[in-house]
Amino acid sequence: MSATPQILVAALGNLPMPLTRHSLGQYVLDALALRLGIRMLSDRKGIVGRGYVTLGDTPVSLILYKSKSLMNVSGPSIAEIYRTSVKSPNAMLVLQDSMSHEVEQLSVKLGGSANGHNGVKSIISALGGEQGFYRFRLGIGDRGGTDAANFVMGRLTPHEREFWTEEGLDRVLDEIEAISRKSTR
Repeated sequence: MSATPQILVAALGNLPMPLTRHSLGQYVLDALALRLGIRMLSDRKGIVGRGYVTLGDTPVSLILYKSKSLMNVSGPSIAEIYRTSVKSPNAMLVLQDSMSHEVEQLSVKLGGSANGHNGVKSIISALGGEQGFYRFRLGIGDRGGTDAANFVMGRLTPHEREFWTEEGLDRVLDEIEAISRKSTR
């Protein structure tokens, strides 16, 4: 029998600006904690929850984390919890907003560059260049001609909020389960 996989789910966003496109990762993390019954507690550098859950038929030890630092400088606090918990890049997944993906689209990728995302750049830098973690890119759509900063600070629509607490969250959980199954092999 193999050990229970441990997965760190780190969410990017800005705590002072919930419900914005830029904080979609933290919104989804909160929905995940609520759905799985994981209590989130504040510590010095972030908000963390831990729990043993079963996803499908896979038992998983989950650590949920969101930094109290603003997104673009959240890497050091995420790297700290990474180093004191999972210690393996493919056991960490980062929930991030993505303008490169359509609204309500989830794209999962293992490794690679930050693709221009400053929060992911901060994590890679804080991990000494390590890029081998999962990115759960949560689509917020193309900004069109709008300034990127103004676009990402725009509020999520009621429909987007509903999607990411229901169908979108189901997709996120399915992907976490798939990653957990891989780590038990």
